[in-house]
Amino acid sequence: GMAIDVERRLDEHNKGKSKFTSGHVPWELIYQETIGIAIEAREREKYLKSSAGKQFLKKQGIIQD
Repeated sequence: GMAIDVERRLDEHNKGKSKFTSGHVPWELIYQETIGIAIEAREREKYLKSSAGKQFLKKQGIIQD
């Protein structure tokens, strides 16, 4: 999800503070963008989690198959 303090958010995930992410620790930050308007950031996050977004991340060499 969106976070203002990315390092704090990553630390929270790795300490098991989210029931949705606690079963898959440790988490590693692999990609980050800065977007000023929350609604645009939410749309970008949704895209990056979609199959098209994952293809984009693969083409950038950020994730692998």
